[in-house]
Amino acid sequence: MSTEFLSMLQLADSFFPAGTYTMSNGLEALSKRKKVKADELQVLVRTHLERQVGPADCCTLGAAYESAKAGDIEGIIRADQALYAAKLVEEVRNASARSGANLVRCVAAFSNDALLAEYAKAVNEKRATGMHPVALGVACAALGIPKHEAGAMFLYSFCVGMAGAALRLGVIDHVAAQKMLHELGPAITAAVKENVDKPLDLMWQFAPAIDITQMEHEQLDSKMFIT
Repeated sequence: MSTEFLSMLQLADSFFPAGTYTMSNGLEALSKRKKVKADELQVLVRTHLERQVGPADCCTLGAAYESAKAGDIEGIIRADQALYAAKLVEEVRNASARSGANLVRCVAAFSNDALLAEYAKAVNEKRATGMHPVALGVACAALGIPKHEAGAMFLYSFCVGMAGAALRLGVIDHVAAQKMLHELGPAITAAVKENVDKPLDLMWQFAPAIDITQMEHEQLDSKMFIT
């Protein structure tokens, strides 16, 4: 067992204080309108993987990881700014920046990696936004976690977040959530394989129905989740 493997477990654990458990990624708005059922949830999460967080977030994570390995802080900031610009929904954009900034500050507290500290400084000085996939890519590079494992950890954690939100919203129960996560394994693997090695200029996302739902969440009078 390696320390890198343990670091991966630490970052993937819901106990890690990044705040991603507060996000439903639009699921709360769908739930309030009774527009999603248990048997439809997996299709929704798969759409996120294939058309949003896979080609955008996972691609950007990989680009940030490579820049971190090369000691290229400007490359990291470019990835950060590109993903920030690609996120159309303000609530989602800001939530990703907050959770990424939290992640960077926490990892910088126990890592001596100079580039991670430089990125944390850039976030503090507002030269970078701290987008969560970028922050995770830089943190994983600093901790020696391989890039493909970092991509898988990110996408699996995203799916866990969606499953957890669905559980708290009463859409599914614990057993159904675990079944969904197991069945999403091939989609997660495919999304990592297809996106984590792509250059930043091939990053894309196109899921307008999801974007609209996330915009509707911004208008809710009362919310359990921040997205």
